[in-house]
Amino acid sequence: MKIFKNKKQLKSEIGNKKSISFVPTMGSLHKGHISLIKTAKKYKYQTLVSIYVNPKQFNKKDDYKKYPRNLVKDLKILRKLKVDYLYLPTYRDLFKFKPSNRIYLHKFSKILCGKYRKYHFKGVLDVINRFLEIIHPKYLFLGLKDFQQLTLIKKHILKNKINTKIISCKTIRESNGVACSSRNFILNKKQMEIAKNVYNYLIKIKKNTKKKFKLFNFSLFKKDLIKLGVNKIDYLEIINQKSLRRPKKSKESFSIFIAYYLNKVRLIDNI
Repeated sequence: MKIFKNKKQLKSEIGNKKSISFVPTMGSLHKGHISLIKTAKKYKYQTLVSIYVNPKQFNKKDDYKKYPRNLVKDLKILRKLKVDYLYLPTYRDLFKFKPSNRIYLHKFSKILCGKYRKYHFKGVLDVINRFLEIIHPKYLFLGLKDFQQLTLIKKHILKNKINTKIISCKTIRESNGVACSSRNFILNKKQMEIAKNVYNYLIKIKKNTKKKFKLFNFSLFKKDLIKLGVNKIDYLEIINQKSLRRPKKSKESFSIFIAYYLNKVRLIDNI
């Protein structure tokens, strides 16, 4: 595995490559990241992984500082997976150039996480746009756990006619059902148990809502989740993943989207 810490050296190395499979991460790698990388390797192209904790997508400095980091462990995982390239950029390396493409924020950015994290998606799209201009990957691998993020990146790529194809990968879960996340590493056993109970409760909600569409009652569900041990809920919504709107008919397919806090740790999921 070749490691690069600046874009000039990276571009010199991969500039003549026909195709690159790119997996962007913020490190503290887990089973979800490993699944993305294994999927990328199936495409038979050289695999490039980035690790960069992007300050522009954090609304609170404290959250950015406390985001889990474990580069030594990450390097072991990436070498074991036989990744071809690792890009470890600095802030200056990524942000001290003017990108060719303008950031396109689709209106879907205004709901769910976008409603509660004002500059989050602008920060996400900014860094992804820069990665794409540096790397020019053939494929970009993203997880469906972050459905809103994935959708907005896809809209940005289409709007700017960027020659990169997004490969959407299924959500990987812990054995107890909780969606894999780097933030899980900073949860204690009691909090993981609460997260498991939240997942089971969401499965129950979805099943009941499918039977009787009008039974979706946010106020009631919020009280139940607080009783389970959740400290705060940003949102609990049902969204049609094709229309990107709340379904109006019982026959529409939908997913339940949630963002909630266990103490100060914010978790998201969609089921």
